[in-house]
Amino acid sequence: MSTDGNPAAEDEARAEPPRRSRPLRGLRIVELSTYVATPLAGMTLAQLGADVIRIEPIGGAPDRTRWPLAGSGTSLYWSGLNKGKRAIEVDLSSARGRDLVAELAVRSGIVVSNSERHPELGFEALRERRPDLIHVLLTGRRDGGTAVDYTVQAATGFPLLTGPEDSATPVNAVVPAWDLTAGLYLATGLLAAERHRLLTGEGQQVRIALEDVALATAGNLGYLAEAQLSDTPRERCGNHVYGTFGRDFATADGGRVMVVALTVRHWRDLLAATGLTEVVAALAAALGVDFAEESERYRHRRVLGGLLAGWFEARPLAEAESALGATRVLWSAYRSFAELAALLPANPLMARLVQPGAGEHWAPGSPVVMDGEQAPPEPAPLVGQHTAEVLRDRLGLSAADLAKLRRDGVIRDAGGAPAATDHTERS
Repeated sequence: MSTDGNPAAEDEARAEPPRRSRPLRGLRIVELSTYVATPLAGMTLAQLGADVIRIEPIGGAPDRTRWPLAGSGTSLYWSGLNKGKRAIEVDLSSARGRDLVAELAVRSGIVVSNSERHPELGFEALRERRPDLIHVLLTGRRDGGTAVDYTVQAATGFPLLTGPEDSATPVNAVVPAWDLTAGLYLATGLLAAERHRLLTGEGQQVRIALEDVALATAGNLGYLAEAQLSDTPRERCGNHVYGTFGRDFATADGGRVMVVALTVRHWRDLLAATGLTEVVAALAAALGVDFAEESERYRHRRVLGGLLAGWFEARPLAEAESALGATRVLWSAYRSFAELAALLPANPLMARLVQPGAGEHWAPGSPVVMDGEQAPPEPAPLVGQHTAEVLRDRLGLSAADLAKLRRDGVIRDAGGAPAATDHTERS
């Protein structure tokens, strides 16, 4: 793994314990970002061992106030997307502040951003100072125009397929799928560019447009080809899974379970568990179809669903879960976030995390398990928590230099207070 070309950085990477869950140790990244996609990219890399330094304006980035909030007002959203990073607080409206960030970017060698606001922090300006620089940029549209997940949803057709079958209005997804997907594309593109630099010594810019991510997904799933080649437009199918057999069922005690039968094995197990094998065989004979065919199960989903609904409606959720649990059928009871939170202590992804401003709670580590080892969650930084530490260690600024920058309003430390002068090692 290459570092920033600095022998001291390479020594530091070698000195760090060789944990399998931190294969990116020694990789230094400057992050200029807000909201979901770019912060997710940075956090994904930080959880794999990269030293990700998030740059924020004086007072903190605008997404630090986004809901949900802890009782103290701390954003649980921001804290969740920025675990394990370091943060510095710089006046980006000043030339001196931008100079500091540019120097930090040049020393680090990798930048990930979702803004082209400041030309001196863009790829061309930074590449003049460091030819092997990697600059990863998220835009809304390929032409550089602005967009967010929810406008991209509207532009790409998915809300017109989401929601109840009888709905006449678009239904936006609660999960910002394009932001999340784009964040992982950004991380993948960054690592691909770093691999290229390792092999050739060449830097490059990586550009990803949020709208392109949605269009690529629609194309990769066959939706765009279907729209071009089929005379029948796609219609909403509610909670049915398009193209196969899958839907939700209510139980006698008010529970609800999602059931999916993708394969013939799933389908046969589902019929056996519900005692409907012979009934469905008779139905297939009467209709002249073979329900071993996935397309036939989808085409006749309503009549098949009606038969299965009767079985579920006659039983409590626990009995349905017991019957399904003995099969290969894909299923899950519906849970609220509150119900899910009660189960977190038993989940190996989760660990206790003390987040300043939010308190102690269960939080996810990295979902990437490296040879049986995963990185645990680390707290997200306070505003300006590492300002002095980063500028001293990365740029070699003295205590006098830092004091002057504070007096001039160019930088600030956590809470606006002077930073401690002792070096704090990053775990």
